[in-house]
Amino acid sequence: MAPRSHIAVYKALYKRFGGFAADVVAAIDQAAQDMVDIICLSITPNRRPPGIATFFNPIDMSLLSAVKAGIFVVQAAGNTGPSPMSMSSFSPWIFTVGAASHDRLYSNSIILGNNMTIPGVGLAPGTPKNIMYKLVHAHHALNNDTTVKDDMYVGECQDASKFNQDLVQGNILICSYTIRFVVGLSTIKSALEMAKNLSAIGLVFCMDPLVTSFQLNPVPMKMAGIIIASANDSKILLQYYNSSLEIDETSKKVVKLGAVASICGGLKANYSNDAPKVMYYSARGPDPQDSLPHEADILKPNLIAPGNFIWAAWSSLSTDSAEFLGENFALMSGTSMAAPHVAGLAALIKQKFPHFSPAAIASALSTTASLYDSIGKPIMAQRSYASPDLSQSPATPFDMGSGFVNATSALDPGLLFDSSYEDYMSFLCAINGSAPTVLNYTNQNCLLYNSTLYGPDLNIPSITIAKLNQTRVVQRTFQNIAGNETYGVGWSNPYGVSVNVSPTHFSLANGERQVLTVIFNATSNSTAASFGRIGLFGNQGHVVNIPVYVDVTNNATQHRLNSMDVYRIQKPEIDSIYILVWYTPGLAYIVLEVALDVITLEFRIPVLLYVYD
Repeated sequence: MAPRSHIAVYKALYKRFGGFAADVVAAIDQAAQDMVDIICLSITPNRRPPGIATFFNPIDMSLLSAVKAGIFVVQAAGNTGPSPMSMSSFSPWIFTVGAASHDRLYSNSIILGNNMTIPGVGLAPGTPKNIMYKLVHAHHALNNDTTVKDDMYVGECQDASKFNQDLVQGNILICSYTIRFVVGLSTIKSALEMAKNLSAIGLVFCMDPLVTSFQLNPVPMKMAGIIIASANDSKILLQYYNSSLEIDETSKKVVKLGAVASICGGLKANYSNDAPKVMYYSARGPDPQDSLPHEADILKPNLIAPGNFIWAAWSSLSTDSAEFLGENFALMSGTSMAAPHVAGLAALIKQKFPHFSPAAIASALSTTASLYDSIGKPIMAQRSYASPDLSQSPATPFDMGSGFVNATSALDPGLLFDSSYEDYMSFLCAINGSAPTVLNYTNQNCLLYNSTLYGPDLNIPSITIAKLNQTRVVQRTFQNIAGNETYGVGWSNPYGVSVNVSPTHFSLANGERQVLTVIFNATSNSTAASFGRIGLFGNQGHVVNIPVYVDVTNNATQHRLNSMDVYRIQKPEIDSIYILVWYTPGLAYIVLEVALDVITLEFRIPVLLYVYD
């Protein structure tokens, strides 16, 4: 992304073992001492930090010190999506990046003898065209000295001595892709070597149903091969195979193999217009403020960038992955691949604007992000691990933040929002009970800072109000870094909220600043997250995008319930649910979720739930 940039690498974590936060903090401190301009962390904590706020953890606080030194900090959002509040990067001084697809795909497939085509992955050649080869399952190609009872893992195809070469030679061997491949106990490379030694024409891996929620990267194969990534598709292949077997009724042994197939190969890239889209594994907002968790008034992720099937340089001597041993490049997926894209673009922005603060770089990237895919449709987000392309809906700011990074526009943002280290300290000091923790981490007293600067008041290019109670006034200040330009202001209202923005028109010369005042009024209660957007449209072509999230609290419009109300919900996923409600003022806030992502009801009341068959 940034040719000829200088890269410093700090070793703090190790395969399988991971590492300690202290080692990561030491690496961050060393990078700051080395006067780097940008820090990129393709790592996240393995659990939500305890304490009064997620922001108070060793890594986030050490990154705040880096920001104080003028370093722009990028962090991967985490691969814990698509469930809500799965975010693992929390703080407003950190630029959090989610993962999106791009238009280049490497698809592989296998054509069965019944004319059914099953998709899969694998950077592998195909079998010779227009020729069908017999399929033989590993369990049906064993030698006389081996049984499945003796070796329960023999189906993983790791040891050639267990197999009868006469049964494998010239055929496509079916092997099982189990959890042992995921943890590294079995490898694709060993299976390929075994198949080659047995003179197999090709290799197909069927996914074990126990392997779920696993992002399978296309691995290089030296012979015709494919991995069926879906357990359901694997089941279809095995059903065809089993239905084609001829079995002796007396011995129960296979006497004839009837299933045939050909492997198409996956070495050639295909291109799709259906990009970008938010990948199912990319962590989602809202940003958790604490371990309970409550929602923070900080929008996360900040944006999304290419993170799926990314070609990257790889050390041929690396032993971190047996599948890529000896390779110079690897095709990887995850938010860890997305974050370096943004780090590289940040380096280009820093090169063009050396005086930019970390917050200014974040502003340039965020306000210019794209909301639409390559054919002009709204960016979509995958909503489930199983069949992700069949469970998509338009992406919200909780999925993609400000949108998909736009490298060209980020170098000419027009208007700039800026924040300082002092602003972040005031934000931390405004958290109830935070003064001792702030003193412990920063050796600074909260008495020195404005302790009424809350999340919505930070001068960042987004507005998040997790609990709007009647009315809230928010201001944003920005500076024109382009030529003289006149802007018009437009906006869309979140559900249940009336928004008023002033001024609606303004003109700025280069270097001049403008304050934008946004007034939010609750008009009706909402039971789910609601989003809007503010757009600033310049007559010289600059467009500034400000995503808005508002959730109205239940008492915001003075709504009251009767002493006893009964609610009935009818949904296709459930027969009937009745909710019997007693209302007493001042009780704890309770959230009742029915059918997970189908419907959410929120009450400041106790709830008694009855389910009838």
